[in-house]
Amino acid sequence: MQISVFPHGRRWVLWALLVVLVLSMLSTLVWLAGRYEVSQVQSRLERDAAEAVNDIRTALTRNAQSLQALQYADHSSVSWAQDAQALLREHREWLRLELRDPNLQVIKSSDTPFSAPVFNHFGRAIDQPEVVQACGVARRQSGPGYGASTYVPQHDGLGLEIMDVCLPVITEGQITGYTVASYALREMLVNMVATQLTRSQEVSFTEADGTRLAMHGGARRGSHVFIAKQLLDLPGHTMVLRMDSWRGAPNVFPNVLTALVTAMAIALVTVLIMLARDMRRRQRVELDLANALAFRKAMEDSLVTGLRARDSQGRITYVNPAFCEMVGFASKELVGCGIPAPYWPPEMVDEYGQRQAWRLAGNAPPREGVESVFMRKNGERFAVMIFEAPLINAVGEQTGWMGAVLDISEQRRVEELSRASQERLQATARLATVGEMASLLSHELNQPLAAISSYASGSINLLQEAARKDPQLAETLSLAIQRIAQQAQRAGKVIKSVHDFVRRRDQARETVKPRALLDDVMPLVILQARKLGVRVVVQCPADLPAVFCDRTMVEQVLLNLARNGMQAMADDTLHKVLTLGVRPAASSATSRWLEFTVADVGQGIAEGVSEKLFTPFFTTKAEGMGLGLSLCRTVVEQHGGFLSHKPNTPCGTVFSFTLPQS
Repeated sequence: MQISVFPHGRRWVLWALLVVLVLSMLSTLVWLAGRYEVSQVQSRLERDAAEAVNDIRTALTRNAQSLQALQYADHSSVSWAQDAQALLREHREWLRLELRDPNLQVIKSSDTPFSAPVFNHFGRAIDQPEVVQACGVARRQSGPGYGASTYVPQHDGLGLEIMDVCLPVITEGQITGYTVASYALREMLVNMVATQLTRSQEVSFTEADGTRLAMHGGARRGSHVFIAKQLLDLPGHTMVLRMDSWRGAPNVFPNVLTALVTAMAIALVTVLIMLARDMRRRQRVELDLANALAFRKAMEDSLVTGLRARDSQGRITYVNPAFCEMVGFASKELVGCGIPAPYWPPEMVDEYGQRQAWRLAGNAPPREGVESVFMRKNGERFAVMIFEAPLINAVGEQTGWMGAVLDISEQRRVEELSRASQERLQATARLATVGEMASLLSHELNQPLAAISSYASGSINLLQEAARKDPQLAETLSLAIQRIAQQAQRAGKVIKSVHDFVRRRDQARETVKPRALLDDVMPLVILQARKLGVRVVVQCPADLPAVFCDRTMVEQVLLNLARNGMQAMADDTLHKVLTLGVRPAASSATSRWLEFTVADVGQGIAEGVSEKLFTPFFTTKAEGMGLGLSLCRTVVEQHGGFLSHKPNTPCGTVFSFTLPQS
């Protein structure tokens, strides 16, 4: 923003031009006010003339109705004369009433009582053209007809302008005569025009060429006379009503308003001169303000931190380019937006609305960071840190809040990667420790298991000699010792399988019937079921095909799932039932898989626990290590299957895994 200062001489030229413009404006205003006053006077006169014409037309219509009433009266000489005299006394504008036959011959007549008979001096011609004209119009229209005005001389050397109106007398659809009334034009102006219109103005009837026929009212000639003309259009005849006003033209100052405006214009010039004194100071202040605004704008545009200002109702009043780039919305799309903001995720609108109301109420401490989640215009969510402080205006009042918004999504991503890497390192270290422990245990346990097997074999040999003395006892002990030897051998196989699994060696897989897998784990399952009071149910059709698997490891999976299912049923469960089942998988028709299920009727798995159930080292047992289900899933996945769980009906959980058919 640049402000130039005019030279001294040029500045005075500008002020002189300003004074000339003000004086021109004042002169134009006075001239326009005078013209306006003239137009107002003329408009009022036009309205008065129109009102006078309407009054005359209305009075003529009423008079025609009175004449029609006279037609239906008794036409005898005495009766008709009385009715005619009554009408003439009521209507001073009528000079004479006549009843004529169809040939316009006068049958009866009656003159006004207010003046001498108008036709006594020169008589009344039967074939007077004005009467013939009026009756011709009346005959054609079956209504009142008016003739042209005519001048009738009087005995005193003066005369009257008279206009005749003719009304046909219709009997049984036929014209049987005419009623003719003679109007005095001056009396029409006196009696039919309102008094307030003639009190200050002159009213007259004129011909089309301007010849006056009759006039009423006093006219005083002034410096300017206003004239208004209106046509009085009657059936058969048309006259011009002229109205003259003696009001003079407006003065130099036609009204108080113009004088007041003039005084205000002079005061305006004075104020402008006074304001010129501080013009330079204002220019310097504006220049300083423009520099400050430019500095602040450059500073805000260079920031990578988003700035957002809101008023006391939560509406956005300002955002900087960094904030717009952060959320993906343009400034015009954000300014003016209230609650909810367009960058709020829809699922968090209620939560953010409550937090916003709490903050706008002044409950939140200023300049305290709040972590939140914003949504870009394309729907992408990202984490932000918001710092807000009160927005104070120049008079010290808080008008809203100013916030600084930091995009911490990259920082959170790095932290998450670091945390995940740390967890993987810890899990790897634990797995390495477990591998070492498994190798150590497999090495150390092989010797006692071999000793157990040797002692079992020696005991069987000794029992063969004792069988001669007590065969039944020897047979029972022999069966028990054989079971000990079998479990010792099985334990050795398990340790060997774990050792091979840890060392990532190839496991020996074989074709096994599903029933055989269940039968191998049933003794241990039943033994623990008796301790916990659980009833075990096996559902395995005999015609199921065999599966191809590592027998020892799959048996450990079944045993682990069965043990977890029995432990999941609390002591207060009324009917503890553990169901072991085998059935063709839902997709067995195409992929040839068998599904093994272990179902309990315990309390089920909570939603938060379900997400971490197969995570290594995660356990809900006080004495557990959190490796059982993780190893089970690993074993099943090594066979190409899938281990999952779902809620049981009406309660409990169903664990299921799939194995390929042989």
